[in-house]
Formats: sequence, structure tokens, C-alpha cells
Amino acid sequence: MTASCIVPQREERISQNLGLVHACAHRLKGRGIEYEDLFQAGCIGLCKAVDAFDDSRGVRFSTYAVPVILGEMRRLFRDGGAVKVSRTLKELALKLGRERELLATQLGRDPTVSELAEHLQLSEEQVVEALCAAAPPLSLTEGQEEGGGQIDLPVASPEEMLSDRLSLKQLVNELEPNDRKLILLRYFSGKTQVQTAKALGMTQVQVSRREKKILASLRQGMLGP
Repeated sequence: MTASCIVPQREERISQNLGLVHACAHRLKGRGIEYEDLFQAGCIGLCKAVDAFDDSRGVRFSTYAVPVILGEMRRLFRDGGAVKVSRTLKELALKLGRERELLATQLGRDPTVSELAEHLQLSEEQVVEALCAAAPPLSLTEGQEEGGGQIDLPVASPEEMLSDRLSLKQLVNELEPNDRKLILLRYFSGKTQVQTAKALGMTQVQVSRREKKILASLRQGMLGP
């Protein structure tokens, strides 16, 4: 296989599994490390997992990758939360910042991740990694003499929304075939429980009960333990 074939496959596998990074980051958030730092470290772990994974081992990629991703995240706790950003990534983050402002002026709004990726001829995961490397903490800190405390601003960033979608897609793809079809019919095809029951050879009551269990499982997967 030529190098030109390997690179697209590598980028595709990274893009398809960014949801694993998001899910792992949710497991460890709230323990003193910013979410952005956890996500960035997880992206490094994902890249390492993609490069080292051997399909002939007979294990699923997610089974192999999750420990590697978590290992990179846990290293932050051992290193005191310091994220080592490469010079190349720093330079890309600076370039991305300039191009982001330029596109925002042209479009009259903030560009999306996909628009930035297309403009810079990069993959979406490269753009997300650079954005995370350059992003400051999304909070305001008051001095103790001013009443003290930290005021967190709930900002839904495009990067986090992209990660949420990728994470949900990953979890749905890992469902049992019948459960996956049930969710696709109900929430992607807009079918009622009665229509879904008919398509799956179930009763409406069975669909309702199974749907609740699946949604609870997906919710737990998104939030982590």
C-alpha cells in the first residue's frame, strides 16, 4: 500500500473515532483538569493508537484505543496538568486564528470547523486539535477582595458540539443491530413507536420499554461513569 493511500485512511480513522476522545474526557472531567486539556491529550492518544493498531490482532479498535487515550489524559494529572504543545501545533493554532478572523469578516459570522478545514486544506480533527491548543479557559475569575470565587461561562463551542455528535454516532454504531435499527427508526427517520414496532416485529409496549433502556445506556455512555 502506498503512502498516499495510508494517510487518508489514517485521517479517516482518527475522524471516525474522535467520539472516543470525547467519551474518555467526560470520564475524567471535574477532577481539576480543564476539559480542553483532557480533549487535547486524548487526541494525542488517539493518534498514537491509530499509528500502533494492528488489525490482525483480532480486537476492535475502540477496545485497543480507549486505554491509550485514557493513558494520555491521566498523564496530565501526573504532570500537574501541563499540556505539552508541539511547536508545529502552536504555529498551526496561530495561523488558524488569523484565518478564522479573516473568514469571519468575509462571512459575517464565525466559520464552522468544516469551513476552516476546507479553507486551510486540513482535516477537521487537525482543526479541532489546533483550536483546543489555542483556546483559553472559558471562565472569569474574581479576586478574593471583590467577593471571590470563579464564574464559569456556559459556552457551547462548535468543537464540543462536533465531539458530541461524533461520540453519539460511535455509541449508536456499537449497539446491537436491532437496538440500532430501533434508534435509527425513532430518532433519525421520525417513525412513531407503532410504526417502529411494525417494522421490527414487536409490540408498541416492547418498543417503548426497549427504547427507554437504550436511551439510558446512550446517556450513560455520553456522560461517562
